[in-house]
Amino acid sequence: MRAVQITRFGGPEVMDVVDLPDPVPGDGEQLFEISSSGVNFADTHQVEDSYLAPQQLPLIPGAEFVGTPAGGGPRVVGLLAGGGYAQQVATHPRLTWPVPDGVSDERALAVVLQGATAWHLLRTSTHLAEGESVVVIAGAGGVGSLAVQLAKRWGAGRVIATASSPEKRALAEELGADASVDPALAEDDPRTFTAALREANGGKKVDIVLEMTGGNVFDGALSALAPFGRLATYGMAGRTPPRAVQPPSLMGTSRAVVGFWLAHCFSRPAMLDEAVTDLLELVADGALKPVSGGRYPLSAVREAHQDLLARRTTGKLVLDPRR
Repeated sequence: MRAVQITRFGGPEVMDVVDLPDPVPGDGEQLFEISSSGVNFADTHQVEDSYLAPQQLPLIPGAEFVGTPAGGGPRVVGLLAGGGYAQQVATHPRLTWPVPDGVSDERALAVVLQGATAWHLLRTSTHLAEGESVVVIAGAGGVGSLAVQLAKRWGAGRVIATASSPEKRALAEELGADASVDPALAEDDPRTFTAALREANGGKKVDIVLEMTGGNVFDGALSALAPFGRLATYGMAGRTPPRAVQPPSLMGTSRAVVGFWLAHCFSRPAMLDEAVTDLLELVADGALKPVSGGRYPLSAVREAHQDLLARRTTGKLVLDPRR
């Protein structure tokens, strides 16, 4: 089979398209023919070995796929610990879900990892209550574009999205954000970003922040929280850590910081079932509209990662393993 393999850690240049033996299913596993592979920002960390879990070489990146069982069967979308950038994968069918008729590969891939992350950030990590304000960092991205829509659907009083260009901010507002803010305001002084978030919320502090950048964006967003506000952190795309959070400062402001990593749901599959099933139904009904970020040939995997790292993309990126 054709697959993307890395034998050394680094940037997009370390990914090579090679011919490898077909995978052999282990106990309880099944072989799937992949029609589309999802690309996530976490994959760029995996390739660098800057991910939350240490990586071992050689490595086939990729945490999600749409495909059919080898030998025939219904189309499914599935989550993986790795190996998705390929024509075939052997995995446990417990972490696969049927794709409803009329839902494209791209839309199914948009909701299985990024959608489930958005779902749990709002439901499980921050416990969004009706009428609360929500700040979605990177509101035009894969997770953010879905989080904006879900927050509005679930009764958020005001949704504020950040995005790095006027076009992306306009997209976030088309998806339902009530206001948008340029995160570049945080570059020199996080206090400027704090002020912009509060201004976008009618001069009031905010209740919830979904944060995945780190650095000054995290610092400024944390300062924008109201008492009993919650910041959920689920990434560090800027590669720069924020200032250390001191417990006395949380006590003195009654704020909370909570981390989220979807991998911990793998050991609790019911959590994934609830989120993925709900999201696929919403997409099938037209109530949730995933944003397509582009379909790249497997041979252009380096370009896909370059575009993602350069913030040139919106929504969901997909690889076609047949090209």
